[in-house]
Amino acid sequence: AAGKRKRGALQPGKGKRARSGPSAAEAEAAPAGAPQEYSIPPPVSQGKWKNKERVLIFSSRGINFRTRHLMQDLRTLMPHSKADTKMDRKDQLFVINEVCEMKNCNKCIFFEAKKKQDLYMWLSNTPQGPSAKFLVQNVHTLAELKMTGNCLRGSRPLLSFDPIFDKEPHYGLLKELFIQIFSTPQYHPKSQPFVDHVFTFTVTDERIWFRNYQIIEEDASLVEIGPRFVLNLIKIFQGSFGGPTLYENPHYQSPNMHRRLVRLSVAAKFREKQHVKEVQKEKKKASKVLVKEDPTEVVFETPAEEKPVEIQLVKPESKPIIKDKKKLRKIQRKKQKKLFRTEG
Repeated sequence: AAGKRKRGALQPGKGKRARSGPSAAEAEAAPAGAPQEYSIPPPVSQGKWKNKERVLIFSSRGINFRTRHLMQDLRTLMPHSKADTKMDRKDQLFVINEVCEMKNCNKCIFFEAKKKQDLYMWLSNTPQGPSAKFLVQNVHTLAELKMTGNCLRGSRPLLSFDPIFDKEPHYGLLKELFIQIFSTPQYHPKSQPFVDHVFTFTVTDERIWFRNYQIIEEDASLVEIGPRFVLNLIKIFQGSFGGPTLYENPHYQSPNMHRRLVRLSVAAKFREKQHVKEVQKEKKKASKVLVKEDPTEVVFETPAEEKPVEIQLVKPESKPIIKDKKKLRKIQRKKQKKLFRTEG
């Protein structure tokens, strides 16, 4: 009958399962000349994903293209990161804790733009804290031609810290925050079991310099990949995006104050030039003071020799001004002829 199926026939929508490799008993029972079947090897990482760190990376509205590219580069380098839509500037910052809870994230990197020219970065451990606020300067992204290195996407990075991170207490807190945010968890599903690049955090000029280098296998040298940026610490808070202040950077100068000092220096130079011009005008307008004659000025003057006075009684002949040389020669010949006639 049409409804009956033959034994061993396939059901519709179901295919054959891939045969696994032969067991030890089957391999012994198989004849020597029979072809052997090979099984697919297991994946490289057999461990279990225990560290469930997830980082939410997003920004506020009003960022420029460079900040957007930097944010995309960090998402590419961190396979344990998640993205979200831009947050409205009218919302309060503590709303980010609820967004992280909805996204199932316990760490957050938030880029806050102000005046379309200043960029601030928040690093936070949500929802308990602590959190740190930085001013981001000198941003360079992966797409720039200066960065010639390359690395495997999703590979785990090494984290290299300056020795000063172990000396100062506030730097020690930041070091632990950087480790928890930037290190890729072991056995993460989207990560690769390779280590081929290094994240370096160096403290110079009271700022934290972030660099990303590729490890070259041949000679273990480093080639910069990017992105690169400088973090100027502002404050460290006890809570997430707020709370009591644990540390405030005394060397921090806000961008508004920096721009104000630049304008004041330019204005001071202009005022100085105007003052010099006014002084010069007053000097020109001032009445000149007549200095009395000094009798000692004539001491070293030697009197000149007196020449006899010659009185000329005859009026000198006027010489004709002739530009043409031929006419001048004709006049000279006529004068010579007159002289000969008078002598004769």
